[in-house]
Amino acid sequence: MLEQIIHNGAIMAIIIRKEHQGAGVSFFTPPEFSQQLAFMNHAAGKIIAPHVHNVIPRSVQYTQEVLVIRKGKLRVDFYTDHQEYLESRELVAGDIILLAAGGHGMQAMEDLEMVEVKQGPYAGDADKVVFHPAEAKHG
Repeated sequence: MLEQIIHNGAIMAIIIRKEHQGAGVSFFTPPEFSQQLAFMNHAAGKIIAPHVHNVIPRSVQYTQEVLVIRKGKLRVDFYTDHQEYLESRELVAGDIILLAAGGHGMQAMEDLEMVEVKQGPYAGDADKVVFHPAEAKHG
């Protein structure tokens, strides 16, 4: 199961549900995304050749985050770049989400363990704008 949250033609998020299955390697992100997300399924004995990555200068203009839900339930609220609430999704243990564009807020609906992966180095206060959630629209 794969879901894209799209607003005005832009991919805001990609959700890979824990039930997702597939064979081989499937990339879910366009090549221009600064964070690449793929699903891999290989049979026992499959060899992934040892390799190193080349030094390639890259310019990251916008932070993209990947969250891996390990335990519990998380509600993710999606907002436009202008801080307008759009919609929400709930994620459970085993789900993965790439937050690619727009704004987002979250609430732990149960005790929660998750792993976050994003580009660095972290820019501190310059990295994001915090705003008030549209609580009345959640349901």
